[in-house]
Amino acid sequence: MFACARRAGVGGTAGSRIGVRSAGGMRKGFIVVVCRGCAEPPCARVCPTDALALREGGGVRFHPELCVGCGNCRDACPFGAVSWDPVETKPLVCVYCGVCASYCPYDVLAFDEVGRNVDASE
Repeated sequence: MFACARRAGVGGTAGSRIGVRSAGGMRKGFIVVVCRGCAEPPCARVCPTDALALREGGGVRFHPELCVGCGNCRDACPFGAVSWDPVETKPLVCVYCGVCASYCPYDVLAFDEVGRNVDASE
């Protein structure tokens, strides 16, 4: 989470586009919440301004200039993977850059191409 937020130029975890939460205490471990790159993303379907555009190969590309901050995308994600920026009142959506995986000390996260051609710089 720190690596993701730092990529966006934010200290702490407030700007992170991934989340880590407890699965029920230390013995049960933790759950990583991150965009799954849905082929037909529900977050994009409910966006009234097309601020979340379908990305080739799955997932979405966010266009902040079109966003009105309605929060429909956050509410529609079945995985809870759309974070929210309370200052900008806009969603924080994974850009598939792989920084989180490169900083994960336990190799819980991996950044792999799965049968599609996705450009992380988009």
